[in-house]
Amino acid sequence: MKLHPTLFAAALMFGALHAAAQTQAPGLWENSFKMKSQDGELEKGMAEMQKQMAAMPPEQRKQIEEMMASRGIGMRAQGTSVKVCVTKEDVARKAEPQFREGCTQQVVQRTANGVKVKFECTKPQPMSGEGEMTFISDKAYTGKSTLTSKGEGKAQQMTMELAGKWLAADCGAVKPRPAPAK
Repeated sequence: MKLHPTLFAAALMFGALHAAAQTQAPGLWENSFKMKSQDGELEKGMAEMQKQMAAMPPEQRKQIEEMMASRGIGMRAQGTSVKVCVTKEDVARKAEPQFREGCTQQVVQRTANGVKVKFECTKPQPMSGEGEMTFISDKAYTGKSTLTSKGEGKAQQMTMELAGKWLAADCGAVKPRPAPAK
């Protein structure tokens, strides 16, 4: 089973916005997002992936679900969620969001309770977009973004709704993200 490339792209965008939080409680966070594509292909791909999961033998489905859960990823009809461990060092650093190799991003506006960013990536596939987050408190936020990916010979536009909530001070089995390279 292959993860849809735009889902991967959205996760990159999501991670960069999440890292931009000005005030954020350290600990385990659950970040949820719902995506909608302009042409409906993303939704078809997600529905197909859910069908494939449902048709798997129980042992195989359990193995894949456990592998995804070990990476903090949960997929359900209402959207996708990712659990992230935010360390005290992450909070103290207040570092600018870091995308992966092949991506650049720019914070275009910061306010007392929000941030807006623009980004562009060449890997794993070309995409660009912008997003914004509103911090409700140091333990919750909401946001939205738009992105355009260029895969399979055509551009695809998507919108994404974001929400995050702090779950606990202890991250449990979820490992912290590596610190950005200097």
